[in-house]
Amino acid sequence: MSDFINSGNGRLDSQLWFSAEIDKMTSILRRTVLIDKSRRENDAEHSWHIAVMAMLFSEYAPEPVDVGRVVQMCVVHDLVEIYAGDTFAYDTEGNADKEIREKLAADKLFSVLPKEQGKMIRELWEEFDARNTPDSKYASCMDSLQPFLHNTLTDGHTWIEGNVNRKQVEGRMAIIKEYLPRVYEWIDKNLDNAVEKGWLNVL
Repeated sequence: MSDFINSGNGRLDSQLWFSAEIDKMTSILRRTVLIDKSRRENDAEHSWHIAVMAMLFSEYAPEPVDVGRVVQMCVVHDLVEIYAGDTFAYDTEGNADKEIREKLAADKLFSVLPKEQGKMIRELWEEFDARNTPDSKYASCMDSLQPFLHNTLTDGHTWIEGNVNRKQVEGRMAIIKEYLPRVYEWIDKNLDNAVEKGWLNVL
């Protein structure tokens, strides 16, 4: 960023640089299309969307969650894709080295910030990926629910494009079945509908 003018305060400069760098999320396109089908959504839109959704569905969680922390996880969970790129959920080959690519991206991106802030954001990102706390499980549910919702309202666009079958989607939705069973009842109805309409392969 050659146009960036240093403030003379190293801490402030690193925070400003990071804030500018994460604007690149708007250029990382996902496979999911907008509900109006006009274009593919980007990472920033997805993160914003699931953060808002996290404010709505906590009543269905089986145990209390800290919605504020969940929102934080939602807005940082895909930051590493600035360098690692988006990996389609049903891309077996792409997911094989996803963990390594994203770890290297995290090392590069989060180290820019003041140490304690980089540590804080990295820990939120790692907790989200681990899915071993109530907050991270709930955040992961939102991450899975949002593209599913889009598919139900775009004639299964991503499923058809990726030649996805019901079993694959059920695997992706397993976290919701486990953690938000009342929401999964709605998912199950939509899976039936998607198979009936030919948006999803049976096997």
